[in-house]
Amino acid sequence: MAIADNHHRNHHKWRLCPLWQSATPSSSASSTQNLNNQPQNHSQQNGVAASGTRSSTVSSVARSLLPARRRLRLDPSNNLYFPYEPGKQGRSAVRIRNSSKSHVAFKFQTTAPKSCYMRPPGGILAPGEGLVATVFKFMEQPENNEKHINQKSKVKFKIVSLKVKEGTDYVPELFDEQRDQVVVERILRVVFLDPERSTPALEKLKRQLAEADAAIETRKKPPADTGPPVVGEGLVIDEWKERREKYLARQQVEAVDSV
Repeated sequence: MAIADNHHRNHHKWRLCPLWQSATPSSSASSTQNLNNQPQNHSQQNGVAASGTRSSTVSSVARSLLPARRRLRLDPSNNLYFPYEPGKQGRSAVRIRNSSKSHVAFKFQTTAPKSCYMRPPGGILAPGEGLVATVFKFMEQPENNEKHINQKSKVKFKIVSLKVKEGTDYVPELFDEQRDQVVVERILRVVFLDPERSTPALEKLKRQLAEADAAIETRKKPPADTGPPVVGEGLVIDEWKERREKYLARQQVEAVDSV
């Protein structure tokens, strides 16, 4: 409407100047048309620029609001379960599997590094590869010397991931060198379980811990020797003696024949 009103006013303005119209009708008409078109073109350009800016801003805001695509699948996904035994070191376990199509480095972080540690603390998983990580935590004695299974722990664990190339060696510095590419996979909270009460969470924890222990024992065993069997020292000596006796007997026969 603003453009239309300007056009109407400009039209009447030029009509009030008959001398200019009679002198250069074609130039005045073309000038009128150019002046009338300039605001409209300028408005269209500003509209296109504004719409482009708005769309880019909206898309950037939408990308920031969308959750990052997770590279790892965790089981359990939100908690770390510990049998609650005050004064002892408890163990928990979490299965970590690479659900992406690339190699992924992962690393554990905790708010209580003095009383907690992880095994392994980090590593690199190929696509589809997984492992069971073990988490150790010292159980503090409660203030009133009583068991409180339902007490809340402020300790938290965080697992971060980083996409890496195949053949990359794992070092913790990878996450500092490529900080912009690091993704927080999960923040796990500590949940205590009664070790004397059988629950699905406790039984699942026992199975995962047994699997983690078996994997550690497998890594400790020396690799199987697939090469040719090694002849024992006694067998080598016996074979040498047999060959020598045959040689001496053959020498005696040749000496008798020569006589």
